[in-house]
Amino acid sequence: MTWKKKVFENFKLYAVTSIQTPEPEILKKVEAAYRGGADIVQLRSKHLTDAEILRLGRQWRQIADRHRKLFFINDRLDLALALDADGIHLGQDDLLMEAVRKILKGKKLFVGRSTHSWEQALVAVREKPDYIGVGPIFGTPTKPTYQPVGLDLIRRVNKHVKIPFVCIGGIDETNLKQVLEAGAKRVAVVRAIFEAKDAYEATKDLRKIIDNDAVFARQRSK
Repeated sequence: MTWKKKVFENFKLYAVTSIQTPEPEILKKVEAAYRGGADIVQLRSKHLTDAEILRLGRQWRQIADRHRKLFFINDRLDLALALDADGIHLGQDDLLMEAVRKILKGKKLFVGRSTHSWEQALVAVREKPDYIGVGPIFGTPTKPTYQPVGLDLIRRVNKHVKIPFVCIGGIDETNLKQVLEAGAKRVAVVRAIFEAKDAYEATKDLRKIIDNDAVFARQRSK
């Protein structure tokens, strides 16, 4: 098993950026997130040009390798391949998995799909991605037009879905335990890390909550 596959199979904390401008400061926060315990950091921007994403992504790739962590791209398979990213995250309106596989031609890239309801989760699972995103769990300005799916969807997905799923949407230090108690084993956050005063400390605190919950879960199962 490669170290990248091992990191993916065991990932717990997934940090997602929402980059507005190509400020070099974001790379310091990305490095802080990796150091603090994020297993995956996703380059997500609805505002940067392709050239800006490529310039940023080349440095990002080096940071991820240095920490032996994973680097994902949001939406854009072409940019993911150009940057030798480890994975891509697709929304509901992005490429179908069938098209992704044809383009990849056997090249390994971890692929995730966003879902916002039980019905969408079932459809996504049939596509056989490597993981699905479930959310937004709580209200979030990152997805202002989406209704929160709540904790009940986590319980349902945890019970019936066999592939990895990551919960996202409004999750922070104040409500993370609720998400974990509902059955989540992997969480993704945006503002809780990248809008924090100290991205390293914020990531470390989130990771500590997740790891402590995993320890308690093992103790309860004995």
